[in-house]
Amino acid sequence: MLSIVLASAGIGAGIAAGGAVIGAGIGIGQIGAAAGEGIARQPEAAGTIRGNALLLSALVEGVAFFGVVVGLLLALNG
Repeated sequence: MLSIVLASAGIGAGIAAGGAVIGAGIGIGQIGAAAGEGIARQPEAAGTIRGNALLLSALVEGVAFFGVVVGLLLALNG
């Protein structure tokens, strides 16, 4: 019975970590697409747009790392 619980915790951890990484990839892709479109529309604001896009990408990446850590904690403590 314990092996089933441990296997389920491992599967849940993998799903949690994978979901976090996939979500972050989609989010960063949308940030990049919107930044590229904004720079194409207003080239004079390229520096501001680029800085904001980098900041948002870093925040999204931080959330992804948090999700991966939670997934690993589930796997280790399950």
